Amino acid sequence: MITTKYLFLLILITAGFAFILLYHWFSTKVILADKQLTIHLADGNNEQLIHSNINHWQTAPVKVDDVTTYRNYDEQLVIIYNRVPKTGSTSFVNLTYDLCKKNAFHVLHINITANMHVLSLPNQLKFVRNITAWDSMKPAFYHGHMAFLDFSKFGTPSKPLYINLIRQPLDRLVSYYYFLRYGDDYRPYLVRHRAGDTMTFDECVARQRPDCDPTNMWLQIPFFCGHHAECWNPGSSWALEQAKRNLVNEYFLVGLTEEMDEFIELLELSLPRLYKGAVSHFQKSNKSHLRKTKSKVEPAAETVAKIKESAVWQMENELYEFARDQFHFVQKKLRTPGRNVMQDFMYEKIKPNPNGAAKN
Repeated sequence: MITTKYLFLLILITAGFAFILLYHWFSTKVILADKQLTIHLADGNNEQLIHSNINHWQTAPVKVDDVTTYRNYDEQLVIIYNRVPKTGSTSFVNLTYDLCKKNAFHVLHINITANMHVLSLPNQLKFVRNITAWDSMKPAFYHGHMAFLDFSKFGTPSKPLYINLIRQPLDRLVSYYYFLRYGDDYRPYLVRHRAGDTMTFDECVARQRPDCDPTNMWLQIPFFCGHHAECWNPGSSWALEQAKRNLVNEYFLVGLTEEMDEFIELLELSLPRLYKGAVSHFQKSNKSHLRKTKSKVEPAAETVAKIKESAVWQMENELYEFARDQFHFVQKKLRTPGRNVMQDFMYEKIKPNPNGAAKN
């Protein structure tokens, strides 16, 4: 009888030790996973690291909800690229189409009647609700020639990430001028609106023709400004300031046409769910300069000087320089000062201590 009692006690003690060992093993797993939750940009493999940590976390059931929430950010991602005409958007969009199958996301073109850049009020509401609720399309990348639309005014629970490219305003106007006459190498068979007109941009400016009027440059400001009536009033200082505010407050990233490689690098580092492998693909493919305008003649110095006298050029150029400075600032902060090392961050001094016993 005594032997049986001792045997039973020994079994209980052994079971208790086994339980304590298992408890500490699981706790260690969770703590290690917590400590590894950091963003590593330097090696370009931040997505793999995050996925590795997620798999590590899954050994501890208590962390599953956190992991699911983290994953949902990527899987619910919606990007809107309200592309400005003649800013290199075709090259960038074709890169995105190339990546969508490989990285498992959807790309959708926004086609507005008669190439209008502003949606009607009923269509604004429909568009916002559709993009927000269309879960089967997420993660999604929407692109089209439309002005910025503020989702917050429609009472939606979430907002998309806006991105865009901006170009030197006179370069954009000259490119568009010759594009209307000679087309490009992307779809060379299309007959453009001004086909047959051989007047150069210099001659157009000298004769003060409407196709080269500086007011035609008023496009990047309203695209960033939005759906307000004043945005589309050439020379509006209010529109310029609103465009600046939106650029820094509402856009995730605005790049430069002439620095497309750097723009794509930032997207791959920041949004690897969609742009993993983008830099390598862009450099190796033939998509780096699609839609090159044919027969474009650079304007003479006198023409440039005359255009720069206009208030519209000065305001559009002010927005361009503002966007350029912001883009370069973002680039600069990517790396540690004085060293070619990517910036990193981590969490520390976490209280209360996850290992400590809770006190009443």
